[in-house]
Amino acid sequence: MLRVLAVNPEKLIRKVAAYLKEAQLVKPPPWAAFVKTGVHKERPPTDPDWWYVRCAAILRKVYLKGPIGVSRLRTEYGGRHRRGHRPPVFAKGSGSIIRKALQQLEAAGLITKEGKKGRVVTPKGRELLEEAAKVLLKG
Repeated sequence: MLRVLAVNPEKLIRKVAAYLKEAQLVKPPPWAAFVKTGVHKERPPTDPDWWYVRCAAILRKVYLKGPIGVSRLRTEYGGRHRRGHRPPVFAKGSGSIIRKALQQLEAAGLITKEGKKGRVVTPKGRELLEEAAKVLLKG
């Protein structure tokens, strides 16, 4: 866990996202090109590989904070919802995106359910994150 915390999170997420895409462990759903990532966003993501980045970020969050469920992850990926003349308020992120990403990571064997508590990282997922962190620390 210390290695994963010692590495720049953005670089780690990009490295894991590239691996997820290359190994075809996750695949964006057909609607991924058209959706916003939450009601607080005004436009959909511009990065064509945003699905892989989100899956890698969710994998890292589950590794650090697990067991964690969809509701707490929605709060993690929420943001400021601008409402015109009314003052802004906090809005949660998209539950569907998080749920589908968790299901795909589960199917890939990187995370697993822990009863009613939420999801935790499997040894395979832990190894993936720690290997990516080790490579980033060396280079």
